Amino acid sequence: MSTESATMTRDASETETMKALRFHAAKDLRVEDIAKPGKPGPGQVLIRNRFVGICGTDLHEYAYGPIFIPKEPHPFTGAHGAQVLGHEFGGVVEAVGEGVTGVKPGDRVSVQPLLMPRSGDYFADRGLFHLSPELALVGLSWHSGGMAEWSLVNDYNVAVIPAGLSDEEAALVEPAAVAVYACDRGGVSAGSSVLVTGAGPIGALTLLAARAAGAAQLFVSDINDTRLAMMREMLPGIVTLNPTRDDVGAAIRAATEGNVGCDVAIECVGNEHALKACLDAVRKQGVVVQTGLHPHDNPLDWFSVTFKDVDIRGSWAYPTHYWPRVIRMIATGQMPAAKVVTKRIRLENAVSDGFDVLLDPAGTQLKILIDLG
Repeated sequence: MSTESATMTRDASETETMKALRFHAAKDLRVEDIAKPGKPGPGQVLIRNRFVGICGTDLHEYAYGPIFIPKEPHPFTGAHGAQVLGHEFGGVVEAVGEGVTGVKPGDRVSVQPLLMPRSGDYFADRGLFHLSPELALVGLSWHSGGMAEWSLVNDYNVAVIPAGLSDEEAALVEPAAVAVYACDRGGVSAGSSVLVTGAGPIGALTLLAARAAGAAQLFVSDINDTRLAMMREMLPGIVTLNPTRDDVGAAIRAATEGNVGCDVAIECVGNEHALKACLDAVRKQGVVVQTGLHPHDNPLDWFSVTFKDVDIRGSWAYPTHYWPRVIRMIATGQMPAAKVVTKRIRLENAVSDGFDVLLDPAGTQLKILIDLG
């Protein structure tokens, strides 16, 4: 077992308990009383959690898991068994372990949840920590998660937030980083025309990130009219398309310069029809970015890929060094991530008022935050 999971020590707080939402099996999430993390070990930070978001990954674990949650001890962290969920969160530092200098008790922080070797790994040695083959995540393959009153993480997992960033916004840095990276992978810049397929939380944040990057034309495609209405309210001037009645590619070609299609198309659903719509709508020598996770093989028209001379790029998570940048974007209002929040709930009602609501095909909610205060 890695020392990542073995450095936590316990003291008098061993008898203390806390409320936590834990995954046991598909459709089996339980709010339980479990032991509060003890005194932080060297290089570790104890956090009093404040807000945590329910991510699409959490929903997939609830509906179909375990997927990312390890069935056997994780090769890097050793985590397995009942898992405290939650990887989009922030809170207040309660205690720090030996050698921690970047944060101190009382600091408000946002959690960057990726865990991996810090050296001795091909990708880690190049600063590409998110690509490590031993990657683990707080809230999915670690002894702690954000859907609990406290969490214990490593010092490299926390970033101090400024006074201009709210506790709620601290929980949005993680999904916002996914969106910013997707736009970076697509090369979105001033004047770009951008299609996003999927008006869920990541799709919405990707649209906000594209506008922050200077995109001049924004298009979004989704089969849910309620969510399309949310996008029009959130981003005035956006063109919304419903593929059940609109020809997405034709509409975008008609609206773009030279009728050639958009510069960048970003798939944020994990749906084969959405990806095909991106390929159809993007111009020749444009870029298609795949951000959503596809559950199975997806056939694509590779003749069109070649004939249109397009780039198709994956976008996995985010480089961990994005945290200060994304925090600045949100804190300054350049990327108003809080616009995606449609509901706030309590931990004790997280399953009925959160997970079940977000799995409702009606899609009346966008991003739900759990208030742990």
